[in-house]
Amino acid sequence: MKIWTIVAVLTLAIFYNQSVIIANSGTAVVNTASLNVRSGPGLTYPVIGSMKRGESVDILSTSNDWLEIRLGASTGWIASWLVTSEESLDNQPKNIISKVNALNIRTEPSINAAIIGQLSAGEEALMTGQTDKWVAIQKNGIDGWVYADYVTELVHQQTEKEEKIESESREKSVEKIASNVEQDQLFTVSVDALNVRKKADLKAKKVGLVHKDESYSVIESDGNWVRIDLGKKKSGWVYSFHGYLTGKKDDSLRHDSKTTVTVLTNGTNIRSSATTASEIVTRVNAGERLPVVKEDGDWYEIALESGDTAFIAKWVVTTGDEELQKKEQPKNTVARAAGTLNGLTIVIDAGHGGNDRGTTGSRGTDEKDLTLLTTELLSAKLRAAGANVVMTRESDTYVSLRKRVSIGHQAQADAFISVHYDANLDSSVTGFTTYYTQTSQKSLAEAINNGLDGAINIRNRGAQPADFLVLRENKQNAVLIELGFLSNPSEERILKTDLFREQATHGIYQGLLEYFDGSQ
Repeated sequence: MKIWTIVAVLTLAIFYNQSVIIANSGTAVVNTASLNVRSGPGLTYPVIGSMKRGESVDILSTSNDWLEIRLGASTGWIASWLVTSEESLDNQPKNIISKVNALNIRTEPSINAAIIGQLSAGEEALMTGQTDKWVAIQKNGIDGWVYADYVTELVHQQTEKEEKIESESREKSVEKIASNVEQDQLFTVSVDALNVRKKADLKAKKVGLVHKDESYSVIESDGNWVRIDLGKKKSGWVYSFHGYLTGKKDDSLRHDSKTTVTVLTNGTNIRSSATTASEIVTRVNAGERLPVVKEDGDWYEIALESGDTAFIAKWVVTTGDEELQKKEQPKNTVARAAGTLNGLTIVIDAGHGGNDRGTTGSRGTDEKDLTLLTTELLSAKLRAAGANVVMTRESDTYVSLRKRVSIGHQAQADAFISVHYDANLDSSVTGFTTYYTQTSQKSLAEAINNGLDGAINIRNRGAQPADFLVLRENKQNAVLIELGFLSNPSEERILKTDLFREQATHGIYQGLLEYFDGSQ
């Protein structure tokens, strides 16, 4: 009897989580030119294969808006909004009409996705796909998503005349978008790896690969695609939803020869163009002053002794005489009494932000929001204890990983604390972890982990080594904390509470006291 009770409880738990539904859910047909097959249910998982329009697949299981399919001898995952169930296939094109005014068109089937347009009441759009609650549409050459409850579907056979009008409308839309593009904008990649293609089409030939945090000059736009400058007279197209556009280059921001920037770290790269993917011209060391020719987005164009110009990233230099003097002076040391943080500089890094939402919990919690709430509370505690606190971000903005490290270097931080929340494909995994990369960081990681262990009531996964850029590239004493798993529904409920954040930040504070008191 007890065994059957346990089975029943486990069964209910599986359905309550809704992360995986019963296998053999039917078949579907690819309804886009090219469809990536990924190793897991999300855009952040590696691409392990691809499929073409019209190919049929067997659905093994589902996870939210993702479908697990058979891929050769193994399995993979595809986006459900890019396929159509065979049972619902219909040769007739479908249009939808908005039932309300100002219906938002979003980049993804989520209320948290970016808004890229609106439909007025009675306005039509071409329907290209559907999930349970969202409808994929195409309007004026732009692809997006609208909430299904606010539209009604029309089915009719397009005439030759209608097809021509629609085609012309798309062409005019593309021309309009292209004419409005800030051609001096920069496109920064926000996913781990992104294919660059010869044309603005998923089935076009691949001409390159770009990576997360790399920035490229934008040449033109075509619907949801942007053409970027790869350097050495090469260019290609990328899907714009996998990155973001940053500030316009301003050629008017020219400086006289007296304006200089000062390098913050040894071995800093000087590049041939304003992108981290371009060729390294030379390297310079901390303290060197470089004359600025002009600003170029997140870069400075500088003059070299040879008479040529090159580029250096803004996040690896400092500007202005006041800042320079501050940098050249040794850090002031203040006598610190045990049990306080007087005279210490602590950099607090709220993970993710802006276009980078981090992980999203099973109950819809965005990691970027939770890390900011946590670090704000931690900052208040540390300042009250006498620390000089520097935040890498204080709002919902994107900050590159290397910029975060540079902030720690410039502040000459006594400790760099990066705060995150974790996720795992196995939703049963729970607990907090404190990570370090360099041996010199291990003592700080262990002290903070001990502080958390005495403050929060979730599983302690210990202080562990890991290869994170903000730790690996950091010359300061740095740790990265994962404060529990948002992928676990029960733990997510705990992590979202004010009480947990209060306890967790107190634990980190106690860990810092333990570390610095022990270092005296």
